[in-house]
Amino acid sequence: MMAGRDFLSNLDMTAEELRAVMDTAHSMRRGEWRGVKPLAGLSLALIFEKASLRTRTTFDVGMYQLGGHAITLSNQEIGLGTRERVSDVARNLERWVDGVMGRVYLQQTLHELADHASIPVINGLSDMLHPAQLLADYQTIEQEFGPDLRGRRVVYIGDGNNLANSHIHLGILTGSDVTIVTPVGYEPNAGVLMDAVKAGVQINLTHDLAAVEGADVLYTDVWISMGQEAEADIRRRAFRGYQVTPQMLERTAPDGIFLHCLPAHYGEETVPEATEHPKSRVFDQAENRLHAQKALLYHVMGEMRPRW
Repeated sequence: MMAGRDFLSNLDMTAEELRAVMDTAHSMRRGEWRGVKPLAGLSLALIFEKASLRTRTTFDVGMYQLGGHAITLSNQEIGLGTRERVSDVARNLERWVDGVMGRVYLQQTLHELADHASIPVINGLSDMLHPAQLLADYQTIEQEFGPDLRGRRVVYIGDGNNLANSHIHLGILTGSDVTIVTPVGYEPNAGVLMDAVKAGVQINLTHDLAAVEGADVLYTDVWISMGQEAEADIRRRAFRGYQVTPQMLERTAPDGIFLHCLPAHYGEETVPEATEHPKSRVFDQAENRLHAQKALLYHVMGEMRPRW
């Protein structure tokens, strides 16, 4: 349904397209695509300005399982915007590969790649958004609660970062009841909040930890993202009290679940006893990075034909 298109934001897909990707992801997790190779002969360039475990492994393995090939390019090798202009990197890659995934510092870098490449560009993470992660997150949520998430309370607690921004976008697409709980001064991006206003969707913003009561999904992320190390002490003080613990999980709905995109900074936003708690689905969520991204790759690249 998304053949040949860029995926820089979850709002680059419609609700119907999201449904198609989710259905495919569930089917892939069940093993119903085993041996099917729709991306045979296709290649995906994986650009990494930031370190990665899940993004690199799952996109690489995903391409392999679908019959394609992935090539990993570190920033030390290509020097986006320093050794070589982003536009020139895009114009080179479009001659060799069939798609690009970028895990980068700036959302603008992805837009520049997309503007100058005739092949699809996929956002593997930026400072603004983490849309591929949210596909895996919502696949995990659907495994617990089914595909109709209208009114389900998804409570994100912590820094109003790229994960919080993308949760707002999924609230727009799915009708889930999204609440963002942050300290004062760490709210989500104003432009992303305006996306919800334009869509006529209410997103609940609060600084009150009482919002976790009865949550169907409690989600957190690191307080100090890569590139924010100089702010570490200030952020630790600001986020004191926002740590997800087993005691906080007991305040969620009886069938509520806990999600974290990983890596976890134990002792800060959460503790090992929370990721290992009976309500935790953190490692199912990590597994679903593979299935959800394979589904995305299929819907974006599945109609392409090898050029050789």
